[in-house]
Amino acid sequence: MTDKLTIALAQLNPTVGAVSANLAKAKAEVAKLSGVDLVLFPELFIAGYPPEDLVLRPSFVAACKAACEELAAAFPNGPAMLMGLPWREGEKLHNAVALLNGGKIETVRFKFDLPNYGVFDEKRVFQPGPAPGPINFKGVRIGVPICEDIWKSEVCETLEETGAELLLSPNGSPFERNKDDVRLNLVVARVTETGLPLAYLNQVGGQDELVFDGASFVLNADRSLALQMPMFEEAVVISEWNRMDDGWQCKKGDFAVLPEKEEEAWKACVLGLKDYVNKNRFPGVVLGLSGGIDSAVVAAMAVDALGKERVHCVMLPYAYTSKDSLVDAEECAKLLGVRYDVVPIKEPVEGFLSALKPMFAGKNSDITEENVQSRSRGVILMAISNKFGAMVLTTGNKSEMSVGYATLYGDMNGGFNPIKDIYKVEVYRLAEWRNTMGFVIPTRIITKAPTAELRENQKDQDSLPPYEVLDDILEGLVELEEPVSAIVARGHDVALVKRIQHLLYVAEYKRRQSAPGVKITRRNFGRDRRYPITNGWRDLG
Repeated sequence: MTDKLTIALAQLNPTVGAVSANLAKAKAEVAKLSGVDLVLFPELFIAGYPPEDLVLRPSFVAACKAACEELAAAFPNGPAMLMGLPWREGEKLHNAVALLNGGKIETVRFKFDLPNYGVFDEKRVFQPGPAPGPINFKGVRIGVPICEDIWKSEVCETLEETGAELLLSPNGSPFERNKDDVRLNLVVARVTETGLPLAYLNQVGGQDELVFDGASFVLNADRSLALQMPMFEEAVVISEWNRMDDGWQCKKGDFAVLPEKEEEAWKACVLGLKDYVNKNRFPGVVLGLSGGIDSAVVAAMAVDALGKERVHCVMLPYAYTSKDSLVDAEECAKLLGVRYDVVPIKEPVEGFLSALKPMFAGKNSDITEENVQSRSRGVILMAISNKFGAMVLTTGNKSEMSVGYATLYGDMNGGFNPIKDIYKVEVYRLAEWRNTMGFVIPTRIITKAPTAELRENQKDQDSLPPYEVLDDILEGLVELEEPVSAIVARGHDVALVKRIQHLLYVAEYKRRQSAPGVKITRRNFGRDRRYPITNGWRDLG
């Protein structure tokens, strides 16, 4: 039995499915450590999280187990490791943590509480394990509740009742706004109930729509914070533990300052974009820079994520593109230091309209001609992508995506959208915040009235209510799932709320075909909010 433990908390960024790369990362980090007893890795680290249907392939599950065996064999004299992996036990497939010690897999524990809400569908691929007991390591009984196991009291209380002396919790907990406070309060509850200290380790990095923010921490049994790891960054911190008269205690360590509000959202978008591009091996990105707020913010995020050398901005002007937009787009590109090209779309637009002229004879111009402009831009950006390999970024915000204020196969073209879950009003706040870190978005882009510039003197507010009004209605409909009556009670016109609800529902078919984008809110389109396309329901209240 020991009275001292040094536990390394490895807040790392795995890649889903990249078993060999995740193994190499684990080996490299463990090799740097000396005098450490135990290394804790995040949930399902060797597989990457969430692995989704990859775990239904027997070869993948076998490869994860073989990687853990190789990792254990590489460090026969320590340190020991707690490594997350999918594990088949008979006919059941489990989300598991294995103790690697003495050159082998010494024991395994299974996740008991499988989440099946929001972005999670673990019950689809895993089976729950039995209520876990502690792991005996160097005479210390360590409880290892896996992620969702700490969101309710049952597992931690069972571990305490079966003799656990401290709790180490590996997590794959995706980011959403203010979730770090939710996690802290959650862990306070578990510590209060059990009287045991708890180390909360979360992975970091982007995986498709999800961003994992890290922000790992340790709470002692008296509910005091022992250490706080950074947000949105890889980090390995060695925590020092001592057996005291009243139980185990973690020595006070460093306390990272966590970002808040606009800084938090910006860093989440940047990390999600960076990992999507890099993990999918794109050389860079290309986007249309219109002189408007959305494309300017996305361009700035791309530069922060990838560096200016990997960002290509293209202005695609037509007859309705204002001189201000031309000036503003060029100035923004210069401030960002990116490659900037101008490709007029007059010829392709007029070519399409000429080809369609006989069929459209006798018909007045309408939104059709506007969409031809947008789709011409989309074709050109995709051609640039095909020729040079850069991925097209799309730049529609959540307000526009909610009500269908976007052109399918036009400005919705692209492989990823970092602001897909950001409402328009917040886009402006993000632009202003980013300029405090270095002026990159021209002032006029932030102050001028938003417009798609698809017809003469067009403004967004010709078709939509002011964004402050629209965003508040959408928050009620999307985030809160409120009835129409509750939104009207906040001071909104009933006819307007019903119109926005209608637009929200009929745009579902567009959103289903949209590029993935970073999850920021509690209810993003895609993994969270899943509405039918064919949908006759309307809340008339």
